[in-house]
Amino acid sequence: MRTLKTSEAAAVLNVSPNTLRAWERRFGYPKPQRSPGKHRLYTHGEIAALRDALQEGLSISSAISRARESVAADTHVLVGALAAFELERADAAMEGALALRSVERSVEEVLLPSLEEIGDRHGTDSAPWALAARWASEWLMRAQRLSPPPDRRPAVLLGDATGDQLDPDALALRALELCVSRTGLRTVTLPVNGLAGLGDVVSSYEPRVVVIAGGEEQDDDVARWAYRVRATAGALPVLLFRRGGTGRPRTTGARHLAGSPTQAAGQLVDLAEGGVRHAAAEEPLEFDDAVLPTPRRRRLTA
Repeated sequence: MRTLKTSEAAAVLNVSPNTLRAWERRFGYPKPQRSPGKHRLYTHGEIAALRDALQEGLSISSAISRARESVAADTHVLVGALAAFELERADAAMEGALALRSVERSVEEVLLPSLEEIGDRHGTDSAPWALAARWASEWLMRAQRLSPPPDRRPAVLLGDATGDQLDPDALALRALELCVSRTGLRTVTLPVNGLAGLGDVVSSYEPRVVVIAGGEEQDDDVARWAYRVRATAGALPVLLFRRGGTGRPRTTGARHLAGSPTQAAGQLVDLAEGGVRHAAAEEPLEFDDAVLPTPRRRRLTA
C-alpha cells in the first residue's frame, strides 16, 4: 500500500498542509494512520479519490462524501462475494480494499463489517456464515504471516476464551492478534483451558499485559488460568476484549479494551511500554488493577 506524508498528500490535492489537517479535524477525512514516529501517513487511494472528486468541481463537503462512497463500495463488493459463495472474488475485494487502506483499516472497515452483515442475514449457526467465517479466519492468518516481524521486546499474552473457529468473537481475536503484531509487539495466544506447561511459556515470553478475549469458556477455567499466569509473571494488568466492546466488566475493577482492534492495539502498546492512552477506552484503564473473573454460569450456544 502506497502512503503519502502530509506535504505529499497536500501537494496531490493542491492545498496547504494546514488545510489538509483542517479537513481531517472537521470532516474526519482523509483519515491518516501514524508512523512509528507518530507522523501522519495518508493512503494514496483515499487522497486520489478526494482529488478526483474535487476535480469535478464539488465543494469540499460534497467531495469528501463522494470519496467516502467510493471507499465504502468495497464493503458491498465483499458482502456480495461472500453471499454468492465466491471466495476468489472475496479475495479480490480485499485486495481492492488494501489499495485504499492500511491492513488494519481494511480489516476494521471492510472485513469485519462484511462478516457482521453476513451473520445478521443468515445467523451465525448457518452454512453461509460458516463458509464466510472460515474464509475470513484464513485471510487474517495469512495477513499475520505476512506482517513484519516484531521489533520490540515487550510481549502481550492473549487468553483465548472464544468458542470454535465459527465464533464471531474468534474472528475479533484474530483481528486483534493481527493489529497488535503489526505494532511491533510480540504476541502469544493460548487457550484459557490449557494449564499444563503454562508457566514455562509465560516465563519465556515475559508478557507485560494479559488480555482475555471472548466469553465462551467457564469462568472458573478463566480464573485458574489467569491466576497461574500471575503466579509466574507477577501482578500484570489483566484486561478484557470483546467483539465491538460488548459485555460488561464481571467485577467492579475489570476494564474492557476498546472494541476496535486498532484502538485496542494502541492501548496495549502504551500499557506494554509504560505509557498512557486516554482516547480509546470505554472506561479509563487502571493499570495496577489486575482482576480475575468471578464465577458465572457457562453461556449456552446453538
